Amino acid sequence: MSSLLEQARSGHVLHITLNRPEKRNALNAQLCRELVHAIEAADADQTVHAILLTGAGKSFCAGMDLAEIADPPDAAEIDTLHERLFTLGARITTPIVMGTHGASLAGGTGLTANSHILVADTGATFGLTEVRLGLWPFLVFRACAAAMGERRVMELSLSGRIFDAEEAKSLGLVHEVSSDVAVRAAEIAEQIACLSRLAIRKGMASVHQSRGKSWGEAGELARKARKEVFESAEFREGLRMWVRRKP
Repeated sequence: MSSLLEQARSGHVLHITLNRPEKRNALNAQLCRELVHAIEAADADQTVHAILLTGAGKSFCAGMDLAEIADPPDAAEIDTLHERLFTLGARITTPIVMGTHGASLAGGTGLTANSHILVADTGATFGLTEVRLGLWPFLVFRACAAAMGERRVMELSLSGRIFDAEEAKSLGLVHEVSSDVAVRAAEIAEQIACLSRLAIRKGMASVHQSRGKSWGEAGELARKARKEVFESAEFREGLRMWVRRKP
């Protein structure tokens, strides 16, 4: 692991920090590679119940490293890394909480859309600005549309405009705006980490697997997942404790 990514454990929470502040945490191939690996490894670790992602420096993430994109060392690898990175939110069954500050533009906005819970600083800004450079947010469009709706994301992609945290909240991208985003995002991650990992993993997997399925197929997936949770020792212990607490 290089210095581009910092990791620290706090109980069942893995805190990952984008650490390329001199480049506003622009996503070059190495940072993408390390970030994807870190999150996928955390998802496979039964002791990690929540992932907290933040950025060092003045901005959360300025998007793709355009200097590298202009002359990529391995275009095929970068395409694969970007696909894995910008589908994390639709694949990972460990909750990803992000705390964003400063600018999260282009791929940075796409990265935030892959969070499951997003807390933004009061001064945070967002934007699908690719069109200003003659590009299009091809790979991040899906995640952004899942968060904000396809028609709104089409407008943002066509205009390339930058919008603030309050508008991002009104659009559904941001869940909460805070003046102390690092503390608030950590609180949320800790709260999630105290809850049933089994129920959360089964629930998130059910949501992911239901995409594109018919109503009946999605219902069958949900029933199967619920049965597995009902039959688990974790649920039975939680139910027993709940009954004992009741007056």
